[in-house]
Amino acid sequence: MSKNLIPKPTESELSVLHLLWAHGPSSVRFVNDKLNEAKAGEIGYTTTLKIMQIMADKNLVLRNTESRTHIYAANVDEKDTQNVLLKKFVDATFKGSAMQLVMQALGNHQATEEELEEIKALIQSIEEKK
Repeated sequence: MSKNLIPKPTESELSVLHLLWAHGPSSVRFVNDKLNEAKAGEIGYTTTLKIMQIMADKNLVLRNTESRTHIYAANVDEKDTQNVLLKKFVDATFKGSAMQLVMQALGNHQATEEELEEIKALIQSIEEKK
């Protein structure tokens, strides 16, 4: 799926996508069990099923109906989805300024020495490409 055509997943849909990216194609039961392990409250099986059906309608996931147990697989790439969500977030929150986002993030988070080294390496890599 093209990056430009990736629909913005809801928070619940993104939770499902994270599981599918991490574990690969999975049944609704498996996803529901994993969601319940991660959340404090109980998420009903039918709620998870409905979310995944909606995701199939939105082309976020593909549904394999060849066996009795339907298996769902992510139909969007993790990095592409992150890029689309980040672009929308930066545009909406920081008026498109990546610098403002980075400054805000670094100002509100005590970066470790390792994180700062990775940031410096990324900046150097970007500068070398220009």
